[in-house]
Amino acid sequence: MPKRINKPSKESWWRFTGEDEVFVARDPDRISRLYFPLCNEVGLLSSITPRLNGDIKTDQNHFLTLPVSAEDLHNTRSGRNFWIYIEGKEPWSAAGSSGTALLERYRSPRAETCRVEAGALWHRITRENRRLGLRVELTNFVPATDDWVEIMQVRLTNISRRPITITPTAAIPMFGRSADNLRDHRHVTSLLHRITRHTYGVLVTPTMSFDERGHKVNTTVYAVLGCEENGDAPVGSFPTVASFIGEGGTFDSPQAVFEDRDVPDLSETELQGREAVGALRFRRRKILPGKTASYSLLLGIAPDRKTAAGWLRTYGSPEKVDSALTDNKTYWKERLDCIQVRTGDKDFDRWLRWVRLQPLLRKIFGNSFLPDFDYGRGGRGWRDLWQDGLALLLLGENEPSPPAPLPTQGEGGRRPGEGVSALLLNNFAGVRMNGTNATIIGSAPGEFIADRNNISRTWMDHGVWPWITTEFYIHQTGDLDILLKEVPYFWDQDKAKSPLAEKGTVLEHLLVQHLAAYFNAGDHGNLRLEDADWNDGLDMAHDHGESVAFTAVFAGNLLRLAGALDQMVARRGVKEIPLAGEVEILLEQRGPTVELSPEARRKRLKTYHDRTREGVTGGKVIVTLRTLIEDLRTKGNVLAAQVRDREWLSAASGQAWFNGYYDNNSNRVEGVFDGDVRMTLTGQVFPIMSGVATDDQVRLAFLAAKRFLQDKKLGGFRLNTDFGDTPPPLGRAFAFAYGEKENGAFFSHMVVMFANALYQRGFVKEGFEVFSSLYRMCRQTDVAMIYPGVPEYFNGEGRGLYHYLTGSASWLMLTLVTQILGIRGVWGDLLLAPKLMPEQFGTNGQLEAEVGFAGKQLKITYVNRGKKPFGQYHIESVLLQGNSFALPADPTVQVVIPRTTLAALPDNTVHITVALS
Repeated sequence: MPKRINKPSKESWWRFTGEDEVFVARDPDRISRLYFPLCNEVGLLSSITPRLNGDIKTDQNHFLTLPVSAEDLHNTRSGRNFWIYIEGKEPWSAAGSSGTALLERYRSPRAETCRVEAGALWHRITRENRRLGLRVELTNFVPATDDWVEIMQVRLTNISRRPITITPTAAIPMFGRSADNLRDHRHVTSLLHRITRHTYGVLVTPTMSFDERGHKVNTTVYAVLGCEENGDAPVGSFPTVASFIGEGGTFDSPQAVFEDRDVPDLSETELQGREAVGALRFRRRKILPGKTASYSLLLGIAPDRKTAAGWLRTYGSPEKVDSALTDNKTYWKERLDCIQVRTGDKDFDRWLRWVRLQPLLRKIFGNSFLPDFDYGRGGRGWRDLWQDGLALLLLGENEPSPPAPLPTQGEGGRRPGEGVSALLLNNFAGVRMNGTNATIIGSAPGEFIADRNNISRTWMDHGVWPWITTEFYIHQTGDLDILLKEVPYFWDQDKAKSPLAEKGTVLEHLLVQHLAAYFNAGDHGNLRLEDADWNDGLDMAHDHGESVAFTAVFAGNLLRLAGALDQMVARRGVKEIPLAGEVEILLEQRGPTVELSPEARRKRLKTYHDRTREGVTGGKVIVTLRTLIEDLRTKGNVLAAQVRDREWLSAASGQAWFNGYYDNNSNRVEGVFDGDVRMTLTGQVFPIMSGVATDDQVRLAFLAAKRFLQDKKLGGFRLNTDFGDTPPPLGRAFAFAYGEKENGAFFSHMVVMFANALYQRGFVKEGFEVFSSLYRMCRQTDVAMIYPGVPEYFNGEGRGLYHYLTGSASWLMLTLVTQILGIRGVWGDLLLAPKLMPEQFGTNGQLEAEVGFAGKQLKITYVNRGKKPFGQYHIESVLLQGNSFALPADPTVQVVIPRTTLAALPDNTVHITVALS
């Protein structure tokens, strides 16, 4: 157990600088694959490295610059640059990407220094070359407006004792088309370019969007514009790659710069149908010692030329750029301040602000638009939609949302629950009547796509997430009535559908997904794996694979859904509900017995699928809630017993854990094979989290995970043990090198779920150990090699990969707020049930948190003067707005404050002080 939750590496190359999330990194340009996100909420999506590489786009089909992966970030063709031709000396790249500069720095590491300062969401590089006598400050950000433009402010300072004469040239290669054209008709699509030499830069307007399925006339304008600090335009431009780099030249040594060429006079033949570059030549000028020259660059994608030109009026001076940057900082601060935590560790609190930002980034970027884009061509998947929804509900966000106005003095942010029911109702429209769902989320509310890349697949875990998120929503808001709201079903375009059966209640959607899963039984009695579960890499066991892990989750969901219906009866007086007549096939109407035979279950499911394949009749049956509750509870208990009693393994060493899977040969995956242990973390997490595992099984599974999955050097928990060179026929994941991605990496998502599960079950010390291990891996900066935040996973070396866009951040915030801080709803009322360890309190024994709940901003202070751990304290007193709140007579570790009590308070901000004794 670490003495502090935060213990940064002695070799830390970045550090926080103040009370908020701003950090400074020294020499980050020496780290490969490092990047930073820039964006606004209307969808201008950028990435930037310490050498200004990265790309700028709005979606898969509109890239201003060359699309890049993490492996391309060392390529100077992929990013921004700003060249300075120095009279009497060689040209200097302010991005640090010229060949001579790189060689010089390699030979003499301090010849040129680089420093990055960044906050949410802005990025500043300071590069200094004392031999040349120049320091450049490059600030990049996307304004928090509805403009699709990235602003790049360049400030060049003479740090020598003599005047320096310079000729600056900005250089931004312009791709100007779809990422699909990177290899599909790359040259042909450049022939569509129509390049305009604007007074202030370069505009590219392709004549059409190239698509052999149907070309479309294009009006989108790709723009690189710029001006000097006094508003003066550039003296001209080198608008094509050929005119800029020259014959035989490169972007590392462009002839236009290295030979100090004059701006060319190009014919239409030389100008049109070419690869473009926003190479803007500024006037030759002298900079006196200590003086600064400033340049503003606007890099964007506009619907028309008028919009692009308007950016110059809005941002075309240092003062206007500074104002836009201030607004940007204010805007994102408002977003991050929705949840604030002040523990005994300031670095943890500041790191947490980056984790807080990550669900918003995934809402904006999807899964595909930062350099780690292995997840396709845009958008998010079904599972992402619901898991991110957990954090967005917690953090008071809505989706999809228009760009919010900048905060006004004295105004608070949006509160949890505002418009969230509409968000959930839109999401349910992706459920099919057969129990499956669309897998890709469109850009509009309620828009879904059947599958990725026209490959129809079924992920068997998809049915569990809608209820997990909806249940959280109900607890946070008390809105049980959402279960009775009607929403459409999703139908594939090639399928018929009955106009009478386009809609069903949210409850019916949940029942269809859970009951269809229940009857989709494998030969061992667990639910069939189909094409994968949470782990996309388990994709080769379609015929006989089973997911024990998610059998446990479906069991827990069925039992908790029954509990919610109990509340519906007790609190709303609802006694019966209408269901589509076909759903009755999946219900037991003659008492609490269910068919246990896997064959019988599959046969029942086939009957249901046959009845719903071409639509449904539209007829309804009335089912009493008591009958339905009994049915769900019985089925849940059947699945729970299957996992708890039949999939619990005991090894000769005295260790015990759950088997998580069966492979395509119908063989059990986990256990001891020829003396080698096979164990997955997923197989332990979900039986614990769902409540299926007994307390003794939780304890033993944790000990087994520590022994077989925890890396003794790095401290983290691996996703699985090494299954060897002959992996089971389960999925592609086991063909990956061990320690990479889904085969034995430290998968943040599953690690934080492990912590969450342990906290839920009251194993607080163990949960804290797992939670802390993940944080420590993030803060081992010399190993993780990432900026603040939580990556999707760490590889076998401990290096963080797939940063920013990960559901891990959503689960981390959910775990921190609802379990560790214990601030959450219970059927709409406020529950305070802190599960804290001494390390999390400050020197004065206090921990403070700000969280939105029930339309109020709660400011909660936990006071633990003796710094006792969970299990050794109880709640001694509660002050609500300075007044004592009545507690039960017996000592308790949790307290419920009715929602009506909070609503009756006149103030928007509610102060609650909880003394732990």
